[in-house]
Amino acid sequence: MSLQEEELAEELRQPPRAPSRLRMVGGRFFGSTQGRIGFAVLAAMFLLAFVGPLFSPWTYTDKDFTAFLQPPSARHWFGTLQTGADVYAVTLRGMQKSLIVGLLAALLSTALAATVGAFAGYFAGWTDRTLSWITELLLVLPAFLILAIMSPLFGDGQWVLFVVMLALFLWMVTSKIVRGMTISLKHREYIQAARFMGVPPVTIIFRHVIPNLSSLLIVDATLNVSAAILTETSLSYFGFGIQPPDVSFGTLIADGAKTAVYAPWTFWFVAALLVVTVLAVNLIGDALRDAFDPSAARKGRR
Repeated sequence: MSLQEEELAEELRQPPRAPSRLRMVGGRFFGSTQGRIGFAVLAAMFLLAFVGPLFSPWTYTDKDFTAFLQPPSARHWFGTLQTGADVYAVTLRGMQKSLIVGLLAALLSTALAATVGAFAGYFAGWTDRTLSWITELLLVLPAFLILAIMSPLFGDGQWVLFVVMLALFLWMVTSKIVRGMTISLKHREYIQAARFMGVPPVTIIFRHVIPNLSSLLIVDATLNVSAAILTETSLSYFGFGIQPPDVSFGTLIADGAKTAVYAPWTFWFVAALLVVTVLAVNLIGDALRDAFDPSAARKGRR
């Protein structure tokens, strides 16, 4: 028997490997129409935001003093603003900032929700009471008012501080869900076995508890992207979010609303991109939820 035949025979004798959970979830996600559409549209939005400016002769800081508030043309693809700025370049710059803010705020808020909820549910006692009190306090605080008061601190390129503050008001509801699921998980056999083996509680939380909540956390992070983008847009619209000279969806929509009637290109391009981006993120979130829990999807279709 040749070497190739021996290897083939050995492979046939081995039991078939069960597909990994990641591969199964990925198959279900890309097997759904909304998953494919959402992923394709969001990928296109990222390419447009970060690669699109390379194809334009204008940057978001350039001004064309011979074309004030001009409609779309071969020279200015999306037209110009009252200042002579190129709408295409400014819109893509604002899109970049909103996507970055949405992604970072979603990741931070989900990580905070997972950590606080897991610690509260696992340790119980005074740890649970303290963390639950903080969670309830943040739930009743007026987030919009607090962010509005702190808005002067977000200028001079301090948009990272704005991301952190935005994330601080997005995690509480998910944290309460994680806490309840952790209380159930900590009585499982593998958690009890790790405790009896002397594994430190913090290690158990980050190695066993939180990974077993990955489906919830991934879906939550995805949906938080659209929530963060819309919140940032709302705050920036009223002047409490991203501060000039930087731009975002919110600042562009606020400026374009003043001229939307007689110069619609200053408003509708950015508004359409905002709607398409949020819709794509929501489609991805729904598809991920169904991919992680296909039984729930079947029940919803009945």
